[in-house]
Amino acid sequence: MFEIRWHGRGGQGSFTGAKLLGVAASIYDQQYAQAFPSFGPERRGAPVLGFNRIDSKKITDRSEIDTCDYIVYLDDTLYDDVVLNDLKNNDAMILINTQKESWHDRIKCIDATQIALETLGLPIANTVMLGFLASFASNAVTKEACIEAIRSSMKPSQADKNIKAFEIAFDKGGNL
Repeated sequence: MFEIRWHGRGGQGSFTGAKLLGVAASIYDQQYAQAFPSFGPERRGAPVLGFNRIDSKKITDRSEIDTCDYIVYLDDTLYDDVVLNDLKNNDAMILINTQKESWHDRIKCIDATQIALETLGLPIANTVMLGFLASFASNAVTKEACIEAIRSSMKPSQADKNIKAFEIAFDKGGNL
């Protein structure tokens, strides 16, 4: 089972990223998947969490995810080194939207906000981070399934831009 935790702030689209991943895995890759949020105070800018579980068999656990295969940060100010303890094994990794360079072998960084600004005209980096995640988690979800999830979940004009942003990040992740 693959378990992913998304960290972001209200309005950044972290739960939308988790939902898109769930749709991609369940509808387009024919796997079992869960996507669910955890909110504190529901306001823009407040920290929020999104969770995914993906498996080839039925998933019965509905609890929040502590140990993860991937931890995705849409906002680097939420990152703390203590989360390295939340990684399941040596293949697990943390993906961070930041202008900084990777400072640990289990951390991969991308300036997703800049990609989003250039392709979408908005600083909403959820589909960029989905592309970055998909480039590393190809054994959990396919690139094609993610693209179809974006296409089916958004208006055509938005979908085209978000697919472009997804593909840029996917390619950058594949080159690391």
